This record gives sequence, structure tokens and C-alpha cells, in this order.
Amino acid sequence: MAMWCTIRTFTKHALELGNQPPSEPVIFVKPDGCLLESDIIPVSAHPGEVHHEVECVVVIGEDLRPTGLAIGLDLTDRAAQSALRAEQLPWAKAKCFTASAVVGNIAPFDGAWEDLNQHELGLHLSLHVNDELRQAAHLSEISVTPHQQIEALKAWSPVRRGDLLFTGTPEGVDQLLPGDRLHARLLNAQGTVLSEIIARCE
Repeated sequence: MAMWCTIRTFTKHALELGNQPPSEPVIFVKPDGCLLESDIIPVSAHPGEVHHEVECVVVIGEDLRPTGLAIGLDLTDRAAQSALRAEQLPWAKAKCFTASAVVGNIAPFDGAWEDLNQHELGLHLSLHVNDELRQAAHLSEISVTPHQQIEALKAWSPVRRGDLLFTGTPEGVDQLLPGDRLHARLLNAQGTVLSEIIARCE
């Protein structure tokens, strides 16, 4: 399983980090070994900073159709990312470290890629840290859509059934510290919780 991650898909997030929003999907990949299989995020074990990025995660199914949705966290070493970017070097150290991907429970989805960011579907993602709202957005606010993302992947990558697509994060990214408590949720238009992550940092 590969975890395909698209960056700068929400305009305000791109701008908060000093980047211009891209017109085409910009994608990197995390290996499956990055996936955290616990509700404890080991931030103190990582030799650097750990920042949160909450995202809608899509399970890729047969014929590369979307078959499931989950809330996810693309954890990022922001200091390492900034240093590597300044040297025009790859970001693997900043994005692909141990336990840098967290995925909540998967909710079945039988729609099309084009449906995911439609206002009527009302998909909404949020992240609270220590009961404080840090990040929140409707997927309809996304500027590089999931459909654009999968079409880009189909053009050049070995994307396949069972892979995950992290569709990008809204503004409000920040550092996580030992002792922090996280609650991330993906809701639909009716306010039903489709997927959630409840975790704490150590």
C-alpha cells in the first residue's frame, strides 16, 4: 500500500506557508511503514518538530474508484522541510518519518471522485488540539480537487487498488507537543461523524 499525498490543495494553507497555490497537483508518497497503528503519537521520539496537517483520506478501490473515506493526519517535520526546501532537496526526512501518517476508521463511499468536493455532500474536516479548534474546512473549499489528483496520478504513477490518497490540508497547521490531546473528525452534510481520530502525544 502506498499513501499518495497532495500538497497545497487549499489556497489559504499554501499562502500561510509562503507558497503560491499550484495549478496542477503536486504529489509525494509515504510508504506504508509510516502508518501509525496506535492512538499514541510519539512526538518526543522524533528528532525534530512534528506539526499536524488534518486531511480527508480516500481509499482507492477497483478501477481506481473511491471506495472509502477517512480522516487523516499527515504529520510533518516543518523545520526539516524548510531546511530541505531551501537547499532544493527532497522532503523525505520531513514527511516520511516513523509514525508520520495517522488514519481514522474508514467509512464506505459509493460516489465518484467528482462528488467529493461538491457542496451538497458537505464533507467537513476538523482538528481540535487540547479542545482548541486548530484546523477546519469543507472539502468544497479545496482548490486542487480529488478528481484532479487521481487523474494526475493515473497519468504517471503506479497507483493501485488499496492505496490511500491524502487530499491536502487547510490552514492552521501547527506544532504538536508531548501531552497534547487530538480529536480529528470527518463529517457529512447532516453532521454525522464518518471518521474520527482520538489520540494523544507522548
